[in-house]
Amino acid sequence: MIANALNGIRVVDLSRILAGPWCTQNLADLGANVIKIEKPGLGDDTRSWGPPYQEGVDGQSMSAYFMCCNRGKQSVCLDFKNPDDREKLLTLIRDADVLVENYRAGTLKRYGLDYDSLKAINPQLVYASITGYGQTGPKASRPGYDYIFQGMGGLMSYTGHPDDMPGAGPLRTGVAVVDISTGMYATSAILAALFQRVQTGQGVWLDLALMDVAVAMNANQAANYLVSGQNPERSGNAHPNLAPYEVFRAADGYFILAAGNDAQFARFCTFCQRPELAVDPRFSTNSARINNLTSLRTVLADIIIQHPRSYWTQALDEMGISWGAINTLEEVFNDEQVKHRGMLTIQQHPVLGELKLVGNPMLSGASRQAVLTNPPPLLGEQTKILND
Repeated sequence: MIANALNGIRVVDLSRILAGPWCTQNLADLGANVIKIEKPGLGDDTRSWGPPYQEGVDGQSMSAYFMCCNRGKQSVCLDFKNPDDREKLLTLIRDADVLVENYRAGTLKRYGLDYDSLKAINPQLVYASITGYGQTGPKASRPGYDYIFQGMGGLMSYTGHPDDMPGAGPLRTGVAVVDISTGMYATSAILAALFQRVQTGQGVWLDLALMDVAVAMNANQAANYLVSGQNPERSGNAHPNLAPYEVFRAADGYFILAAGNDAQFARFCTFCQRPELAVDPRFSTNSARINNLTSLRTVLADIIIQHPRSYWTQALDEMGISWGAINTLEEVFNDEQVKHRGMLTIQQHPVLGELKLVGNPMLSGASRQAVLTNPPPLLGEQTKILND
């Protein structure tokens, strides 16, 4: 079962906020023993990022933000600036397989906790550094959060409504996608390094940068620019390479229409009793529809507004054309497919009671349920075990 794939792997987690903890939660869900090192009295910054908080007995609580990325870990409070605590940390690292940290470049070297220092005591250690700009380069010393890299990496330059529409201007995504994607890239890199270690017997230093990930996330938009030399523009909910592929308003609300090819568009036009649109030179091919997107949007909007969503969505299902509702999170977790897949998981905590958490999409079925035994830890919950 994949949930046990990393049984026997010890991870020392020196990361905070989201990118690093997202990575180490993945490793914990895959069976690794993750020891989260937190600053005494304060802990991970996100413990105080609220409301909302999950309230427990004796006045104890935990922020929802912290809960989202710290399942399955042990919390040990150590201050590596303190010589005694540093020695305890080094003891953990000597027997560790992986270390994940997201301090600013050069910070841990001052305490002998950089890769070169630790390689001397544990040559098999896979050491993953997650920083804003990487370990080298003219901006390596700068701090940075996800929001910064959504802007600097290009994502916000084409996300938002164009200047001639209401609400024009660049927008960030509603969740920290660069952090989350960095955590996923880090997970993949660590798994590859562990596989390589089996062959070489040696660890490695992984240098992951949010800026690099932000650039890579541009995907087809970056390819569009590199091929055409043209910067992509903000297009609201429209797709830069496919049409119709955006949000439309029906008589009673919005839905997403996603026609994936010319044949699907032709079927849709026939259903709308407007077959002539499919042979109109402005709309007959996907390239033509992209080049005449404003006209296409106007024509389709006038047609779709005439009927309720159910009229359109039932027909789209019958035609094999993809569509999607724009769900609230309440609707998401009540969706029959989300329930069937077990993406809402429930854990019991002795202090905080019932915790509702999102399942790990890398796992499914019994594997997904297998991670429910270790809820996010209270600050320093396992410190006493280390001291004993």
